[in-house]
Amino acid sequence: MITQNLGNTIAPLQNVVLCSQAITRALNRPEHLPGILVHYGNSGWGKTYGATWSANKFRAHYVQCKSAWTRKAFLKAVLTEMGIAPASTIYEMVDQIAQELALSGRPLIIDEADFLVDRGFIEIVRDIYESSFGTILLIGEEQIPAKLKKWERFHNRVLEWVPAQPATLADAQTLTKIYAPNVTIHSDLLERVVDMSRNVTRRICVNLNLINDTCKREGWAEVDMSLWGNREIYTGQGNIRKGIGG
Repeated sequence: MITQNLGNTIAPLQNVVLCSQAITRALNRPEHLPGILVHYGNSGWGKTYGATWSANKFRAHYVQCKSAWTRKAFLKAVLTEMGIAPASTIYEMVDQIAQELALSGRPLIIDEADFLVDRGFIEIVRDIYESSFGTILLIGEEQIPAKLKKWERFHNRVLEWVPAQPATLADAQTLTKIYAPNVTIHSDLLERVVDMSRNVTRRICVNLNLINDTCKREGWAEVDMSLWGNREIYTGQGNIRKGIGG
């Protein structure tokens, strides 16, 4: 389980709330309903924030998939997260994971689940679900619902599709408590940050950290758009330097 202290300040972020509410509904669902959730959206929209906070709130088992993983590597990672020594075969490891989910009632959160879908491993997750009837949350990119249509037996076991939302000004205001806790950032500058960041949570965090560092350096206790002036706001785009390359 993820153990870092994220603090209560993350909770109001809208994608954190969406993720948490979906897991709550799945945990409290009637027995005849499926228990798989899919939280999806564009990169940088804060899906992992929601997954991380929810992992702590619900004592969920959390794994973040990697592109190089095989089926066995994925299962070993889940069992390591559960604190269980992996068995020697794939089918035994599936049974170990399913048994832990069934007995503990704790959710399993699988981040970067696109890697499992793209490599054709997603049916292993269905096997785990069918053997446990636990709550399993997949975190993926915008296209994962379309990708999963290929796997009809999996697709039919999804209780809820949870689309992530782009970051708002309210999200940015919440994030200032984490990335610039001792600086008052006025709403006109925050609005500019959200706009230039294209509502991407990750870029907003980078900008808030940049503003915080600048305020420390300049000795500012507060900052607005007029004081910030023409200083840089991070957009995620690299600058092409003139006269270099060829």
